[in-house]
Amino acid sequence: MTLYQAFVEPLTQAFFQKALLGGSVVALVCGVVGCLVVLRRMAFLGDALSHAMIAGVAGGYLFMKLLFGIEAHAPAMLIGSVLAAVLTVALISFVSRATRIKEDAAIGIMYCGIFGGGVVLISLFRNYIHIDIMHFIMGDVLGVSDADLWVAVLVAALVLSLIVLFFRHFQLVSFDPVMAASIGLPVLLIDYLLTTCVSMVVVSGVSMVGVILVVGLLITPASTAYMFSDRLGRMMFLSGLFGVTSVIGGLYLSIWIDSAGGGAIIVVTTLQFMLAFIVAPRYGLLSDWRRRRRMAPQQLVEDLLRVLLRNDPQPYRVENLVEALEIPSGQVRHAVQSLLAQGLLSMREAGYTLSEKGRSEANRITRAHRLWEAYLEHLGTPVEEVHARAHHLEHIGDRNAVNYLAHSLGHPEHDPHGAEIPQGALESGELYLSMLRTGQQGQVLEAGGTSKEGATLSPGEAITLAGRSADGLLWQVEHAGNVLEFDHAAADRIRVRLAQ
Repeated sequence: MTLYQAFVEPLTQAFFQKALLGGSVVALVCGVVGCLVVLRRMAFLGDALSHAMIAGVAGGYLFMKLLFGIEAHAPAMLIGSVLAAVLTVALISFVSRATRIKEDAAIGIMYCGIFGGGVVLISLFRNYIHIDIMHFIMGDVLGVSDADLWVAVLVAALVLSLIVLFFRHFQLVSFDPVMAASIGLPVLLIDYLLTTCVSMVVVSGVSMVGVILVVGLLITPASTAYMFSDRLGRMMFLSGLFGVTSVIGGLYLSIWIDSAGGGAIIVVTTLQFMLAFIVAPRYGLLSDWRRRRRMAPQQLVEDLLRVLLRNDPQPYRVENLVEALEIPSGQVRHAVQSLLAQGLLSMREAGYTLSEKGRSEANRITRAHRLWEAYLEHLGTPVEEVHARAHHLEHIGDRNAVNYLAHSLGHPEHDPHGAEIPQGALESGELYLSMLRTGQQGQVLEAGGTSKEGATLSPGEAITLAGRSADGLLWQVEHAGNVLEFDHAAADRIRVRLAQ
């Protein structure tokens, strides 16, 4: 086959030109609307609408045949299909809200029921309705009629105009429906407008490409574009582009291998997605593999930080870290590079030291480790075993979880081996009175606890933690020349900021 025969000769054929034009129009509008469908997680709904519309097609066909004696009247079938789609969405919404049935199950129930009703309607009135079910499902993109082409163009123009006019509304409702409702946008009305757009797109495309292909063009190009972009406008542009290129590639493929046009288009659009899935610069498999390859295991990173903290600010060379961690030097060098990239290490001529950020992170890990040791001892774990067990548990380092652990233990200051537990803080950087250490001074921000003497503190007052009782259950606070004692519950209701 020559280059002319492969690429130019098909363009001289009228059927190929119509297929190319009609398929591209459908793919373009499907790609744009499909972005909203994908972002709203409505992919299953798109499939439901495409199947349920057979009842609308049959109803529109029957209406025109019985009243006017006209067969295959495209506008009537379009209106009937849109009405069937809106009815489907209304029933899905009603069932999911009025019963315990979830929306996905309601979609399956309703679209199967309406699809079945359409098939029964065609069977009952088969003398009046001449619809090929197989053609409806598979389509015939290489046999596009002039009427189908005009319907597709008009629907595409209308739907794209609605998308442009209400772009901000669709964008806000897609990403944050609660915010949209709070500023007064009619979220339900916008949902129905989007559903109507999807219905019209599906209806205009089914007659040319069939149910299966129109769903593929609605979902796959948009999903491919989603791999490349985080912005809705750019995603819509890419999705429309991928849809059109899949139609062009699929039609040429169908000519070359003499296959069905719809199936070839689906193959090409799926191959596009798979290629994007592999090579997309931010979300593809290769980029994810490169990121994971550059990242050191979190447990190794945290172990390395703790080693550096032991003799901080003494610098460590890689050889010292290898000896301390007892792991291959390649892994240590990889972890060191990762810490440098995160700003947790400083490089000096004599070796590596912790930066301020790294010191804070190392203290957080050490605090988690020693609190786990204290907790394990509290549970009755032998002292000689607590270190090894805490070494695995310390990597559960969520701030709230560790603060809860400290609270449950009464904010201990030392672990079972006598080592000091680094001080914690709240997310805001403030502390509760129970988190203060002996000698620390602070300013009261919020006071809700009462001392054993019946006294209370007021916001703005300066306090100093004089110490804790012998059993560690009372916090002794110097205030206005007096020493007040607060139990754990009261100390946890007094929020303070450390004095500078």
